[in-house]
Parts: sequence; C-alpha cells; structure tokens
Amino acid sequence: MSRMVKIAACAGLLLGVCFAQDEPPAPAGGRGARRPGRGAEGLREFLGLGPAPDRAAAAKGDPVYKQNCGTCHGPTGRGSQGPSLVRSVVVLHDEKGNEIGPVIKNGRPQAGMPAFPSLSKDDLNNIAEYLHLQVELAANRGTYNSTYGDLRSQTTGDAKRGEAFFNGAGGCNSCHSVTGDLAKIGSRFQQAAVMQARFLWPAAQGPAKARITTPSGQTVTATIRTIDDFDVSFYDAAGQYQSYSRDQVKVEMEDKLAGHRALLPRYTDANIHDLASYLVTVK
Repeated sequence: MSRMVKIAACAGLLLGVCFAQDEPPAPAGGRGARRPGRGAEGLREFLGLGPAPDRAAAAKGDPVYKQNCGTCHGPTGRGSQGPSLVRSVVVLHDEKGNEIGPVIKNGRPQAGMPAFPSLSKDDLNNIAEYLHLQVELAANRGTYNSTYGDLRSQTTGDAKRGEAFFNGAGGCNSCHSVTGDLAKIGSRFQQAAVMQARFLWPAAQGPAKARITTPSGQTVTATIRTIDDFDVSFYDAAGQYQSYSRDQVKVEMEDKLAGHRALLPRYTDANIHDLASYLVTVK
C-alpha cells in the first residue's frame, strides 16, 4: 500500500470515529427543537426556524399585523419607530402564538407598547404566523419566492404620493421626464430596492463637462479627458486637445448630480419609498 493511500485510509478512519460519537441532544423546546434533516425543510430546521409557518394563516395575519403593529415595527417586522421583530427573542421562541399572543394582548406599558385586547385568538395566531414567515424569509434567501411573490420586487410606498413628490416638492421633473430620459425606467429597474438605490446614489452618465479659464484668460467649454490634483487635459468645443497644470487654470466642473445631493437631507423615509413605488410603474 502506497504512503498516500495509507494516509487517506487513516484520515477516513479518524473521520469515521469522530462521526460515530453520540450527537448532542436536541434543544428542549422552541422553534429549533427538532434535529435537522435534508433539503429546504432541513435547512430551515438547521437555522433554528423549526416548523414551517402556516402560509394561509400568515396571509390572513398580514393585514391585521400591518393595521395594528406595522406603524411601530415596520410593514414586514423589520423595525421602524419600534424594534425589529425578526430578531425578537419572543418571536423566535414562540410556538403557535403562545408567547407572541400574550404580549400583543396585554401590551408592554413600561416599554411604551399599548395593549390590543380586542384582537381575537385567531387574529393573534395569524399575526404570529405572519411574523414567523418574516423570520424565515429573512434567514433563508431560498424562500424569497413564496406565496407572496418575489419579496425583492414588492413595494411599500404609495405610487400616487410618489408621483406628487416627483412633480412637486421633490422637483424631480425640473431635470427629468417620465416620457423622456426616464421613459420605461420601471421596465429597466423592476425591483423597488434597485430603483431606490438608482436615484439615491446615481452614477454620472457620459463624459464630464467643465468650464475652464486658461492662462490667457479665455473661458473654454471643455470635455474632460483626464483630471487630478496636478493636471487637467480636455478637448475644447472645436475638438482641439489641450493640457495644463491645475495651478495654471481655473476648472469649474459641471455637476449633473447636484439636484440629487440636495435632496438627500430632505428625503423622509416615506418620500423614498413613495418615489420608488411610483418609478417602478413607469413602463
């Protein structure tokens, strides 16, 4: 037997001994109590998510949650004025509403959470299943394509308010047009998150333009070729190439993104979501 074969055999024996040891006992309760199996079911259990949420109950709990809990904890439980619920110990340990239900029913006055005594047992169970589904979706990217559709394509804003902001307070229509440069933008960027990133952190398009005052005092409209702290080179309006040291010329760069930067401190969360929801409808 060759040396390499002997080494492989010994390694296999050691692995066999290691895996033959007794496995640690499963946790005694909560949503991670069962031993992991294989496939999607096993992955969910390995992540400590326990039994699959009841999607029918979660669908019923969706509007009840949003009406009573969404303002503070966000429309999908990811947090807003109140904390995120997808990382809540109460939610993670809950089974069929046994921990979530009493908290919602009685509230937590010391933490500023009101009670909801009028919610029925079914309402509480459905809210619990909705929250369990959000935990699973947050933990397992493979479950994004659920009965709710691809969550990455869902919007949480109001398209009508977004349109009003675009044409009004936001002043977006002073530079852009949904029938011109933004025509069919909703077909190009179909996911609200991608659309949102596009207008919050846009990339400048096309060659940089500048007004350059040369050493002779002439002002030139230029298309920048290269520019750094030491030198600038450009083509003037006649297409002639010119190059200077930066300390010889005055360079006034055209800022195509000034309007976007000016909006950053003015946006509210609602403005951002509303505007994204409007733009994805422009198809």
